[in-house]
Amino acid sequence: MSLMAALCVNVVTVNMLLSVFFLSDVSVDCGDIPGLSITAPKEMEALSGSCLLIPCNFTAKEGTHFNSSRDIYGVWIKSDSRFLNNKDNVIFNSSGSVNSYKMKMIGNLTEQNCTTLFSDLDKNKSNKYFFRIETEHFRATACDDPLQITVRDSPWSPTINISGEVKEKKSVTISCSAFTPCPHSPPQLTWNLPQNSHSQIEENTDGTFTSKIQQSITLSHSHDGFNISCSATYPVDEGKPGKTKETQQTLSVPYAPKETSASISPSGLVSAGSWVNLTCSSRANPPVSNFSWFLKTEHGSMKVAKGHFYQFSVTRGGVYYSEVTNILGNNRSNEILLTVEGEEEEIHYGDIKFSDGRPAPSSVGEQDSGQQQETVYARIKASKSESSSEQTAEGLQDIYAKVNKK
Repeated sequence: MSLMAALCVNVVTVNMLLSVFFLSDVSVDCGDIPGLSITAPKEMEALSGSCLLIPCNFTAKEGTHFNSSRDIYGVWIKSDSRFLNNKDNVIFNSSGSVNSYKMKMIGNLTEQNCTTLFSDLDKNKSNKYFFRIETEHFRATACDDPLQITVRDSPWSPTINISGEVKEKKSVTISCSAFTPCPHSPPQLTWNLPQNSHSQIEENTDGTFTSKIQQSITLSHSHDGFNISCSATYPVDEGKPGKTKETQQTLSVPYAPKETSASISPSGLVSAGSWVNLTCSSRANPPVSNFSWFLKTEHGSMKVAKGHFYQFSVTRGGVYYSEVTNILGNNRSNEILLTVEGEEEEIHYGDIKFSDGRPAPSSVGEQDSGQQQETVYARIKASKSESSSEQTAEGLQDIYAKVNKK
């Protein structure tokens, strides 16, 4: 035989051996007729020191002669290999003959319910398990439906969920839920929301369970940024301090700008030609998209700048304020009085009514004839000197005389 031929034979041999090896890993030798199938999760997790409820239903396959009226027992088999008939791998038999693992048949086997409570778990019990039914003259194993159980030391983090429109003045329902591998020993849920509702246990579609606590609240802008904290404490080892895991979630509540304020630096009297800084701040979600500054004048408010910060050189005093906007609305700040040192006069505008001393008209007709009162808009200079009262009185008398001449 040539060297090349020998190599080919060796390669074929190796391939055959590999095929046998991998096939043996997926093919289970039941040692009996695989006439059983179960409906149960393919994989389940449990907490060390706690228990696990295994939801399970079984069905005899077509052609399998199974009589449910006879005494029937459920058997659980631990398997690290492809052989299930090793007696050392049988860990539980509901007949009471074997109970090396602390298990209890909860389901009614005559109704094809094989639900089982698995207690006193530890990490050494992480394994693959098979279910079998036995009667006096019948035995069938669910060879194609193994259950992988993984035991962990740390608990599961709870889940916070918010249902409803998260918006100011809207009502939402906030819930905190935690995986519950064993409803006989559920986790205790606590959070920083009002504790006026009790935890409840809900069954999932796959037969597993979830513990939940929930609360309905009406949102306001004060809830924006509120940090919801929820903890799940799992009891372990029949009374020992439980294992706890916490989850946090921050609320984000959209609202129009609020608490808008304006400030000035330096404050107090300032000199003409000096620089002042105006700053505007506001609370809003989403954040403020537009800041505008206004100066109040005799003709109304005049827009003088944009941006949350406004710096300028002082030429005269005045009253300033800011307005802010986001996509949900707007808000106006307080007013700031800018006072310039050395300005001795203040200008006031007002309505002054004068009468010619004649009796008031008695009818609308007399008013229409031109004998009504007249309104005069006057510009009065009010001085801060000692004779300010006298000057003001003299000014009023001059205006009064001019009106009477008309």
